[in-house]
Amino acid sequence: MTAAGTLYLIPAALGETDWSDYQPQGTRNLCGRLQYFVVENAKTARAELKRIDHPTPLREISIEQLPEKPSATDIERLLQPLRDGHDVGVLSEAGCPGVADPGALLVRRAHEIGLAVRPLVGPSSLLLALMGSGLEGQRFAFHGYLPAREPERSRRITELERDSMKLDQTQIFIETPYRNMAMFDALLAAARASSRLCVASDLTLPTEMIRTRTIGDWRGAERPALDKRPTVFLLLG
Repeated sequence: MTAAGTLYLIPAALGETDWSDYQPQGTRNLCGRLQYFVVENAKTARAELKRIDHPTPLREISIEQLPEKPSATDIERLLQPLRDGHDVGVLSEAGCPGVADPGALLVRRAHEIGLAVRPLVGPSSLLLALMGSGLEGQRFAFHGYLPAREPERSRRITELERDSMKLDQTQIFIETPYRNMAMFDALLAAARASSRLCVASDLTLPTEMIRTRTIGDWRGAERPALDKRPTVFLLLG
C-alpha cells in the first residue's frame, strides 16, 4: 500500500524580492523537490517557482488553482495526489497559506482524513508587523478587512478601540491597497488621541516602512504615502 504524501504550507514572497532575502534554505530546498502544487493564483505561483529556480521545468509541474469558494468535490480532487503518495505544496500569492489567505479548508480536510500537514518557515506580514510595532504582543487579534464605507467603518474602528482598551489587546487589520489612505484618515478621525497606531507597509521590501505613533501625534505629522502599498494597520487603545 502506498504511503500518503504530506501537505506542505509554503509562505510566498510579500513582493518582488529574491528568495534568499526572506526564505530559509530548508524551505527553498523542500519547495524545489515538490512536483504538485495547489495555489491561490497560477500565474503568480509560476513566477514564484521560477524565482527559486525550481529544477523541474514548469510545464512538467502540476499547478492547480484553488477555487475562490471550493466545493467539497474540489477539495477531494485537490487532495487526491496526497492519497496517491505525492507530497503537495500550498502557495498563496503572498505570505502564509491559511492566514488571511486561502488554504484553510484544504488543511482542515487533510486533518479530517488523517493526512500529514507541515507548515514551513517564511514571511508573514501580520507577525512581522506585530513584531515591529512595539504594541502588545501577548494579546492580539486579527480582524481581516474592516467595512469599506462610512459610517460603518468608523463605527467598527470605535468598537475595536474599545475592545483593545478593555482587553489590553492589539487589534490588527488590513485594507485593499488603493483604500489605505481612506482607512488611515478614518483612524485619525475616529480613534482617541492617546491610542497608538502602527502602520507597516511593504514588509520585507526595500521600501519597507514601520512607524508607530499615538493618534494625536499622527494628526500633527505628515501623512505617510500608503497608496497602493500592501499595508498592515495595528491599533492599541
